[in-house]
Amino acid sequence: MQRVKDHKLLNFASLIDDNTIEQAKQTATMPFVHPHVALMPDAHFGKGSAVGTVIPTIDAVIPAAVGVDIGCGMIAARTVYTASDIAGRDLTVLRKSIESAIPLSPGNYNRNTTRYEFTEGRIDDLRSRADAEGVELSHSPKWPQQLGSLGGGNHFIELCLDELSRVWMFLHSGSRGVGNKIAQHHIKEAQKLCKRMWIDLPHPDLAYLPQGTAEFRAYVRDLDWAQRFALYNRAEMMDRFRQAVAHWMGVGENKAAEIEVERVNCHHNYTQIEHHGGRDVWLTRKGAVDAHDGVRAVIPGSMGTRSYIVRGKGNPASLCSAPHGAGRRFSRTEARKRFTADDLAARMRGIEYRHGEQWVDEIPDAYKDIDQVMLDAADLVEVEHTLRQVLNVKGT
Repeated sequence: MQRVKDHKLLNFASLIDDNTIEQAKQTATMPFVHPHVALMPDAHFGKGSAVGTVIPTIDAVIPAAVGVDIGCGMIAARTVYTASDIAGRDLTVLRKSIESAIPLSPGNYNRNTTRYEFTEGRIDDLRSRADAEGVELSHSPKWPQQLGSLGGGNHFIELCLDELSRVWMFLHSGSRGVGNKIAQHHIKEAQKLCKRMWIDLPHPDLAYLPQGTAEFRAYVRDLDWAQRFALYNRAEMMDRFRQAVAHWMGVGENKAAEIEVERVNCHHNYTQIEHHGGRDVWLTRKGAVDAHDGVRAVIPGSMGTRSYIVRGKGNPASLCSAPHGAGRRFSRTEARKRFTADDLAARMRGIEYRHGEQWVDEIPDAYKDIDQVMLDAADLVEVEHTLRQVLNVKGT
């Protein structure tokens, strides 16, 4: 950990560039930050504020710091199976089954919401909450069809083995198109409000909503709904993933739940009230997980590298937070210039995945070394399980 001179900023990253530090310094200058901003070991340059930034604020929230994928996060579930149980089974068959069960890539939704019996309850709960709380969803009339869809970019689904050769199901996604629409609306509202109040901002994406305003109340209301959607979205996909694995293993559909032993579902893009530095604050984790003492979380590596199930150590300097993944070294554009589909195939040898140029920007070389990230996080979390993937599914 390093305190950045003359700024309310603590940096936990050893692999970090000057632009990211400068961006975090800018965020730390906001007058309502308390007690300090924390940069996680995987931090890298982002929109408005750096990805991997933990931002505690008093009586204000910065919508762009939460980001457009509200509630994005990870879910992992351990199964009853071991490596020996799946040895010799065709992973391509499982991959195609997953791709059939879960819509992939931006803009791809479910054709209907009746294929799985567990879907209806989640949609009904989200709809009743939206109606009761007045959440505005007219911008996303197809949000029910989005539930249970993966998206693209760095969102993925994996079958993994842990250090004891036990089989885990693993995936990364968030609040999809509806969360994006909610976020974009409130980012614009914050910018309009700050302009109307003659507030001078170091960057437009640091526009904030003061607590007590109608705009703040509307954002927190919609934010809470979107975060719940993201949790349900991951749970929905995991249930479908579990159905696919059960079928692949010859287990009847009505007994699919019996193949699961445990589950961890956590956000890494969100805001909630927490107590830090002697005050109640709105704590925004933009690319960070909750690492309060004993809290379990999931930290993925990149495509083709290790991932981790962890337990928090409650480090107050990090605002009880930890990294959310490996963090990018190169932008997607730069990665496409540097690497080819053949490079990706070499890095993914022995792992079942969809081959092609579309995924070159997700090559492990475009990300930081996850081993170094976890070394930097040694005071933040304890590693419970180390996972390595045998199957990977990504959207484009």
